[in-house]
Amino acid sequence: MFKELVDQLYSFRDRYFDTHSVADAGRKPQDVREEMEKTLRQMEEIMGSVQGKAQVLMLTGKALNVTPDYSLRAEELLSKAVKLEPELVEAWNQLGEVYWKKGDVAAAHTCFSGALTHCKNKVSLQNLSMVLRQLRTDTGDEHSRCVMDSVLQAKLAVQMDVHDGRSCFSGDSPSVQIAYEKVDSTASTNPDLHLNRATLHKYEESYGEALDGFSRAAALDPGWPEPQQREQQLLEFLERLTSLLESKGKVKTKKLQSMLGSLRPAHLGPCGDGRYQSASGQKMRLELKPLSALQPGVNGGVVVLGKVVFSLTTEEKVPFTFGLVDSDGPCFAVMVYNIVQSWGVLIGDSVAIPEPSLRLHRIQHKGKDYSFCSVRVETPLLLVVNGKPPGSSSQAAATVASRPQCE
Repeated sequence: MFKELVDQLYSFRDRYFDTHSVADAGRKPQDVREEMEKTLRQMEEIMGSVQGKAQVLMLTGKALNVTPDYSLRAEELLSKAVKLEPELVEAWNQLGEVYWKKGDVAAAHTCFSGALTHCKNKVSLQNLSMVLRQLRTDTGDEHSRCVMDSVLQAKLAVQMDVHDGRSCFSGDSPSVQIAYEKVDSTASTNPDLHLNRATLHKYEESYGEALDGFSRAAALDPGWPEPQQREQQLLEFLERLTSLLESKGKVKTKKLQSMLGSLRPAHLGPCGDGRYQSASGQKMRLELKPLSALQPGVNGGVVVLGKVVFSLTTEEKVPFTFGLVDSDGPCFAVMVYNIVQSWGVLIGDSVAIPEPSLRLHRIQHKGKDYSFCSVRVETPLLLVVNGKPPGSSSQAAATVASRPQCE
């Protein structure tokens, strides 16, 4: 009976927009709280002599945890539940969510990881995938490892239940997530999952879709500041980037001419002497072309060479972005991923990019327009800086971990 009451409460929350419009989003927290209080009163009426049982403690804590706010009482009840029954996975998952709301991301990570030591389950994998992206890291390589591990956990969650939209929102490709909105209606109205998908769009450099996702998350939960903050941060990044690209880093004309005049074939390094090794393993000499000659997509057999005129980093430190010019043509943005935090290039450095992947951006969002060209570089090891490839220490290491599965 307790479980049915709590399930009905969560169904009310998760399917709120089945019976309400998005315009009612501001009322949702209060409506959910009232439904929670009603459920708790019903549970008290039938609780009787079973108050000390771990299952009852867990369900009461879960009911208190239905709102987006941190509940000390939920933390106390769920902590008691896991002490009484350490293998109660749902209690570990709920306790992890409580710590997450409290702002203790490390403790949340411990709970979700702990639940997986008892039993492989999609809820722990989904939450672990999302919480890994919020762990504070001191270096760029640690951040990259967390992102890689986050994607791994999301893929494992999808494998466990291909019909659960929450699994796909937690870390799979945005195109797959869009399809899952039709399969799982609750996923399409979950602001957390829209925020997560928008984050993936951002890393894929689909900035228009990212902005729309942040905006959608904010509309679904007007009281949650993070989506609005992330939307504004991305808008500010695009504003700064397009301004720097248009002004070529504000480098004065005479200095820019001097920089470009110092470019030499030797700056191509292995890309210019036949030592470049393609993805197929073949060593080849690449054809040097100007940035303006690049076509959208991967430009096979081609290398570009230019001068760095500015660099720009986001709060996440990924990607490392810099402006590259090679003639009197436009300035192109270069987005470099999987870097250690200490790596970077300086204004005036010569940079060669073999087989560059070009993307044309045309972004419209809330009356603002941004247009620019970018080259995506998956690892700094693909670049040649001042005639030399960066050392292996410039690339962030990735780790893969496996989780036990219960029989």
